[in-house]
Amino acid sequence: MNDSSKVSFGKPKATGALFVAPAGTTLPTNASASLDAAFKGLGYVSEEGLVNNTETDVEDTFAWGGDNVLSGQTTYAEMFTFNLIETNVETAKLYYGEDNVTVVGDSITIKANGKPLPEIVFVAELVMTGGRVKRIVVERGQIVDRSGEITYVDGEPIAYPITLNAYPDASGNTHTEYIALVAS
Repeated sequence: MNDSSKVSFGKPKATGALFVAPAGTTLPTNASASLDAAFKGLGYVSEEGLVNNTETDVEDTFAWGGDNVLSGQTTYAEMFTFNLIETNVETAKLYYGEDNVTVVGDSITIKANGKPLPEIVFVAELVMTGGRVKRIVVERGQIVDRSGEITYVDGEPIAYPITLNAYPDASGNTHTEYIALVAS
């Protein structure tokens, strides 16, 4: 039976929606327990929100006469894209690399270069309709694309475009989702 109360928006939690931690950090195992202290919030995200994209390639086998008799998946990739619009230390470290960001007093110095960024743990926390909470956990994530434009103009926020690849964990899962059926 259809249940319209289960149709939901994916709104950010008021306390923050996107968090990162170094690879190997203890992972959350449900939607409501506190995150490990190593997780750092990334601040505001643009109105486009968080986009989860999956790409697969399939190789089809055709029999004589043209019938498709077998399809085999040859590749699978999953990524998350978002635009960070809050300029802070954690956003800078994620976007430019921790070794390229220095904080002295109330000043941040950023060095931009093409060095690959390390793997991280990524968590997204969403509030769903009816007060339900959803937590998306990527155990092995890596920022692989920062090729969008950072624009400095009147009337638009400075946005840092990010694509995070989600790599398979030891069990072959690229991410795990937890949903609390009742808000805690």
